[in-house]
Amino acid sequence: MQAWKTELPFYVIGHRNPDTDAICSAIGHAALLRLTGEPNAIAARCGELTPRTAWVLQQAGIAPPLLIEDVRTTAGMMCRRNVIQVTPDDTFLTAYQYMLSSGVRAVPVVDDHGKVKGILRYLDLLELLLPPETEGLAVRTARVSLTKMADTLHATKGGTEFPSANDDENLIVLVGASSQDTVEKRLGKAKDEGNINRFLVICGDRPYVHRLAIDYGARALLITGGYSIDPELEKRAKEKGICILFAKQDTASCTTLIRCSRTVKNVLDEGFVCVSDSEPVSMLRKRIAPMAQELFPVIAHDTQMMIGVVSKSDLIDPPRLRLALVDHNEYAQAVRGVEEAEVVEVVDHHRLAGNLVSREPIRYLNEPVGSTSTLVARKFAHRDLTPEPGVSLCLLAGIVSDTLNLTSPTTTDLDREMLTWLASVAGVDASRFTRDLFAIGSLLANGTVDEIINADRKEFSDEGVKISIAQVEELGMEALAARQDELEKHLLVVVQQEQLDLICLVITDVTEHYSRILVAGNEALIRALPFERISDTCFSAPGVVSRKKQIFPSVCQAIRVARR
Repeated sequence: MQAWKTELPFYVIGHRNPDTDAICSAIGHAALLRLTGEPNAIAARCGELTPRTAWVLQQAGIAPPLLIEDVRTTAGMMCRRNVIQVTPDDTFLTAYQYMLSSGVRAVPVVDDHGKVKGILRYLDLLELLLPPETEGLAVRTARVSLTKMADTLHATKGGTEFPSANDDENLIVLVGASSQDTVEKRLGKAKDEGNINRFLVICGDRPYVHRLAIDYGARALLITGGYSIDPELEKRAKEKGICILFAKQDTASCTTLIRCSRTVKNVLDEGFVCVSDSEPVSMLRKRIAPMAQELFPVIAHDTQMMIGVVSKSDLIDPPRLRLALVDHNEYAQAVRGVEEAEVVEVVDHHRLAGNLVSREPIRYLNEPVGSTSTLVARKFAHRDLTPEPGVSLCLLAGIVSDTLNLTSPTTTDLDREMLTWLASVAGVDASRFTRDLFAIGSLLANGTVDEIINADRKEFSDEGVKISIAQVEELGMEALAARQDELEKHLLVVVQQEQLDLICLVITDVTEHYSRILVAGNEALIRALPFERISDTCFSAPGVVSRKKQIFPSVCQAIRVARR
C-alpha cells in the first residue's frame, strides 16, 4: 500500500447563479488552457443553466459544463486506491507476508463482496501467533482450520475428508516426542476427559505414536519430516474420521507454522471507523484527530464498498483542487469550498473585492471591458490561436449577453473587435444572433419566482453591508404586472433567510434600454437609492441596464447616503 497522490481535477468555473458570460467564458478559457499546457482543464459551473444559456450551448453543439457544488477535497478524491488488503479467511502467514512486502503496519480486512470487516495491525498479528497465557491447555490450543494448516505447511492430505477451509477448530497440540508410555498416558487422559477429539498429534517417523493417535481417536495426525504412515493405519484413520497431514518440515518448524495458519477473522475488532468518500478532508481531519485508529477505509457512499484508505498522516497537507475563476473574483460569489481549493488564475471584468487569497503567485487578469468572454477571446488572439466554431459561438454569446450586443455602457472597443472576429469564426450574424438569443422564452412569464430571482444573482459586501442584486433581461415588460406581487413577497423571504441588508431584482427591457427594480430590505437604504421610486418596493430606471457599471455603484452610493 505505497502512498501515491491522485491527480485532482483542474476546473475552470464561473460564479454562483451563472449567467451566459460566466458559462461561456468558462468553456472558452478551458478550451484555451487545454491548447496551452493544461490538458486536464475542465469547464464547470456552480448553478443551473438559464434557458438562454442552454440555447446557446445547443446552437454551439457543446455539452453543458460539469455541475460542481463543492470544491473541497474529499476523502474519496485523495485516498490511496492501490491498497494492500486481506480477507477475513487469510492466514497469519499470508497477511504477514503482504504487510512485510509492502512496508505497511496496518491493512483493511475486506470480504469477497468488498465490504470492510476490520483493520488488521501488526499487534493483531501477534495475537494470532502468541498464546494469551503461558500455562495449561491454553498454551497448546490453537484455533485453526485443518485445511488452512495443510495449505500453510504445503502438506499432503490423508485419512478422512478434510473440512471446509473456513471451518476453524480449537485444536490441542500434542508433540509426540516423549516416550511411548508418556504419549499413551496423555492420550488416555484426554480420552477420559472427553476432549481427545480435539487433539492434533505431531510426530515424525514414530509408527507406534501414529497407531496410538488413531486408536485413541485424535482429531488429526501431522506426520513431519516427509515420513509416511502404514497404509493399514491410514485406512483405519479414514474409517474413524481422523485427518492426516504429511509435511516435509521437521516437527519444530511445523509446530511454529501451525499458529501461522490461524485466520485474520480471529482477531478482528468491530470497533473500527470508516469514512465516506464524500466527506470533506477539512471536516474529516477534525473528526478523527482524537481517535487511536491510524488507517481509515474510505467507503463509496452509494455502494458502501471500499474504494481506498486514508491515514492521519495523509491529512497533514492534503492535495487541493485547482481552480481558474472566471467572471468573478470574490469568495462570496464563488463555488462552495473555494477557500480550501487552490486558485491558480482569475479572469474577470468586475471590481476587486472580497477576500480572495493564494499561497503562491497566480495569473490575474482584470480589465474594465463589457464581458469576461472578451478577455478570453483576446487570449486566443494573442497566441495566434483560433477557437473552434462552437467555442467561438459561446464566447460571442457571452459578449452579446453582457453588453446587450454592444449597447451597454460597459462596452469598449475591445468588445467590438472581439465580437466581430468571433462572429466571423462562428459563421453567424451578430445582430441576428442577438435577436434570436433574447427571443428565447421569457423567464418572467414562464419561470418560478425562485428561478427568476436566482437565474443571475450575485452577492456583494460594501462597508459591511450585505447586498444581493439579481437581473433578468426581457423583450418588453408585459409579463411583469402579473408576477410583481409574488416576486416582491419572495424577495422579503430571501432577505430574512439570508440576512441581507438589501436585495434588488432588476428587470431589464433590452429593446428599450429600461429597467424596473424591485427591492426589499433596509428602508433607509431603499430610500437612498438614486432611481425614480414609483412604489414602496419598485423603482423606474430609464437607461439603466448594467449591474456592474450602473446599478451596483448606485447601491454603494445609497449605502454612504444612508449612513450620513
